[in-house]
Amino acid sequence: MPLYKSLTVNNNTKVLIWKIDESFNELNKNVLLTPKSRTRLESMKSDLHQKGFLSVRHLLKEVGYTDEDLMYDEFGKPHLKDGKYISITHSFTFSGLIISDKLHVGIDIEMQRDKILKIAHKFTPIEEYKTIANHDALVSKLTIVWGAKESLYKIYGKKKLLFLHNIYIEDFKFEDQKTTGAIRYDGEEFSYNIEFLEFDGFTCVFAY
Repeated sequence: MPLYKSLTVNNNTKVLIWKIDESFNELNKNVLLTPKSRTRLESMKSDLHQKGFLSVRHLLKEVGYTDEDLMYDEFGKPHLKDGKYISITHSFTFSGLIISDKLHVGIDIEMQRDKILKIAHKFTPIEEYKTIANHDALVSKLTIVWGAKESLYKIYGKKKLLFLHNIYIEDFKFEDQKTTGAIRYDGEEFSYNIEFLEFDGFTCVFAY
């Protein structure tokens, strides 16, 4: 299908989400890949990962870019050749990107799963959420917190941060669909806006 959601965050920042229900062959049409990207695609053993990779290239087309405009640094963080800021995500049947002219950005899409309860202690002080009695609400909240931390981790982009100790997410109400977060590392602190939305059993969180 074409674009699933398009959100205008502000005058120079956009979020695009793709729902992957096409076959590999359908997604592989009308997408021009660099030799390096084609090799990377062919090395992927999972059909899910291949389709996620290709759907991101379709999202790039939606904002006027090609695969050739995208490059990755030594930490695996994506960059655009024209200097605009970009972040990319893929989870099962959804992929997404956020692009901004002026702001550092990060995005994450996660499937809402009970598994998050088992790993929660690794990325957040779980006692903060003990008051949430409803199981589904707890899964939902923890998934948002994880997605927010993942988004900030992507913004920082250097693989040194610890989710539990260096990335902080301000508590929030579901209905607000937004909060704030901060990266605190090496004596410095950087604050960001965070927004989130839920759809089809998935959570999308983005930071800027």
